Amino acid sequence: MKKLLGIVLVLLLIPAMSLAVTTFEGTVVSGEAVSVTAPFGGTVSNFSLRAGSLIREGDVVATIATDKVYATADGTITGVFAQAGDNVENVVNRFGAVMYIVPEHKYTITADIEKAYNSAETKYINIGETLYMSCTSDGAHTAVGIVTAATDTEYTVETISGELLMEETVYLYRSEKFASKTRVGRGTVSRTAEIPVNGSGSILRFHVKDGDKVSRGDLLYETVTGEFDGLYATGNEIISDVGGIIASVDTAAGKSISKGDTLLTVYTVDSLQIEISVNEYDLVSIKEGDTVSLSFNYDESNIMQTTGKVSMISHLSQSDSGSEANYPAYIDFVPNDNIRIGMTVSVSTLDEKEAKNDADEDETFEFES
Repeated sequence: MKKLLGIVLVLLLIPAMSLAVTTFEGTVVSGEAVSVTAPFGGTVSNFSLRAGSLIREGDVVATIATDKVYATADGTITGVFAQAGDNVENVVNRFGAVMYIVPEHKYTITADIEKAYNSAETKYINIGETLYMSCTSDGAHTAVGIVTAATDTEYTVETISGELLMEETVYLYRSEKFASKTRVGRGTVSRTAEIPVNGSGSILRFHVKDGDKVSRGDLLYETVTGEFDGLYATGNEIISDVGGIIASVDTAAGKSISKGDTLLTVYTVDSLQIEISVNEYDLVSIKEGDTVSLSFNYDESNIMQTTGKVSMISHLSQSDSGSEANYPAYIDFVPNDNIRIGMTVSVSTLDEKEAKNDADEDETFEFES
């Protein structure tokens, strides 16, 4: 009879035990941080992010100051051999320059003092002085130029105005009236070489195109350090390819960076979990794969509730030897913008009926992207 009463008592207790809810106190934790690296190098001109801030995929991480290449002379752009994304050194090695400038004044005269007026003054030429030229045939073609190079008896002049004919011979004078006593020599007309435009790094964007007229000091193109992946110029803003919570910041405005440098690390949204400690006597009430109820108490007037799934219960105790064993367990969930690392969470087990209803009507809150 006593044995029968014992069996009946056990059977009566089973439903009550199945309805029991076990509650744990948990904390929001993160997994390993993901690095956001620089796709190219340069000097950081704008950076204002801080550890602990939210960042979304597509947000601007930093702005990189560009190196700017300017026209060194007036003229016309020609021979643009590069395009945005190209590495300058590779283009120069193949074509000699990124582009060329055809000088506005296109004639160069190679001269000597052989036909100069016979005086010490007219046979000594100074670099930088202005000379006046007239063709030897009939004086119909004239020009003005600047001495750009000089040796003992030979010198070079580049015109700054006037029209001459290629390969014709001209006399050169110090006087604009072509006085014979100021004649300093005779020379031959040739074309002034195009001016190569080079630089370093990779081209971010062009500001001119073939055929454009430019003045000395005009901006031609901008570059950044290193090479673009796939030779694709993305602009001088570095964009985050992940979203989450910034774990650490490794750069600042004014700092020089190289391609591949870590700018910041991010705890991604999908790495956030809830950590609880499970006493050895509670292991029977919770297991991996279980759906659990989560209550966030940071707003007591509007407690946020959702569910999560137990992803792992450790087999290693975190308790000291000789005391009751406690095992860390981790719960996956979908956070929203209000969730912060370190927040406390009440975690409760669900009975079979609640778990089934929760699976049918999942009311999780999502992280807004």
